[in-house]
Amino acid sequence: MPARERLIVALDVDSEKEAERLLDALKGIVRIFKIGSQPFTAFGPKIVDIVHKKGGKVFLDLKYHDIPDTVARAAREATRLGVFMFNVHSLGGMEMMKKCFEASSETAEKEGLQRPKILAVTLLTSITPEILQNEIGIKGKGMEDEVRRLAALAAEAHLDGVVSSPQEIRVIREARGKGFLIVTPGVRPAGSQMDDQKRISAPKEAIKAGADYIVVGRPIIMANDPAKAAEEIIKEMEG
Repeated sequence: MPARERLIVALDVDSEKEAERLLDALKGIVRIFKIGSQPFTAFGPKIVDIVHKKGGKVFLDLKYHDIPDTVARAAREATRLGVFMFNVHSLGGMEMMKKCFEASSETAEKEGLQRPKILAVTLLTSITPEILQNEIGIKGKGMEDEVRRLAALAAEAHLDGVVSSPQEIRVIREARGKGFLIVTPGVRPAGSQMDDQKRISAPKEAIKAGADYIVVGRPIIMANDPAKAAEEIIKEMEG
């Protein structure tokens, strides 16, 4: 898969006008855009339509984490929106993930739609070993062991892959093989600030480790020239 098809840009914007400006600037360079909780809460499903009308694909990053029936209903609606992929929290449990997959698959089949790729979030890139043990309360396990366990649950639930930090890519790839998708946020080109991400990596390193897709936000959308910034990251990925 060409590098430019593996780059996902986080469309974390404050206005529809800004979203359209970025979509126009990145047309022909970036194909997939991540819609997170901020723009979706602000603009609703309309933001998905805006991306689609501009020729882009959508990664709906709402990290569903609720009782199984509620997540199943959300999965049906995400499928009807025509998104390319969406995600759930793996810590929601096996039943939640299975019902999510089943609901999306049934909706797609009955309504003649393409089923989105469904990913499980393992541990957020802002989570450190200290937070994992002292705040979340998962003790006696390292980050890699916990991520490996959560990825195995996602695979058992028939999900297509996981969202995981750059530090755990190799562990997941070794455990799950090539057919299991790995989408990696926390990717920063050389010279970028960490911001609130704790476990980060450079684009080339993430791809080399085995990521299928990388997610980049601020280094592109806040650049003076977003198109140039995206092209430079694509070159890093290819290098």
